[in-house]
Amino acid sequence: MIYFVGAGPGAPDLITVRGRELLRQAHTVVYAGSLVNPKLLTETPAGCQLVNSATMTLDQVVAKLSQAEGPGRTVVRLHSGDPSLYGAIREQMDALRELGLPFELVPGVSSFCAAAATLQIEYTLPEVSQTVILSRMKGRTPVPERESINSLAAHGATMVLFLSSGMLSELCACLEEGGYPPDTPAAVVYKASWPEEKIVRGTISTLPQLGAEAGINATALVVVGNCLGDDYQLSRLYAPDFSHGFRKAP
Repeated sequence: MIYFVGAGPGAPDLITVRGRELLRQAHTVVYAGSLVNPKLLTETPAGCQLVNSATMTLDQVVAKLSQAEGPGRTVVRLHSGDPSLYGAIREQMDALRELGLPFELVPGVSSFCAAAATLQIEYTLPEVSQTVILSRMKGRTPVPERESINSLAAHGATMVLFLSSGMLSELCACLEEGGYPPDTPAAVVYKASWPEEKIVRGTISTLPQLGAEAGINATALVVVGNCLGDDYQLSRLYAPDFSHGFRKAP
């Protein structure tokens, strides 16, 4: 069986229990070497074949997975974060379907979750934002026009931008053009949960300079929105006058 496993955001103990157990049973692991923490590979048993996919094409990855799969064999395709987000797994799964090969997905902890943890914030605050938009700037990979940063910014919701930290000036300009005030809180989180993790906090207007001064231009998430501020309403869920199925207000 072939398993697409989310390795988590970076810290080796943030992989799921299921993902770790599969690594411990694996006969072959094809891993995203540019993003996955190499410490996770120490979980594999002696004799496990380790293949770095950083220099491989789609056809080469699929060929390696198909060659490794067989009766009684466990093959792990190890992706960073959660593989369903910017993991380019659909094309791999479709290729395996065409070959009639079995596979399963094992979710992982996404880096956007790790970024919130390291920033010590909640993305969805009452009366601030109840929506989180996960997106990216267009680059060599295009983005549908209806999903441009300018269009998404019009909602004023919490935004977490992947694959965009190398374009901070352009990104922040689009955010302002879309409707965010220049003083909207913003942050860049570099390698969330890794030992070399770095956080830069500022506003939409100051973030490009702060990011440049910190030398951050890749492997980072950009968080935008008033969830980074201090003004919010307490949740009604825990209010003493709020009744629900497990508690009746006096």
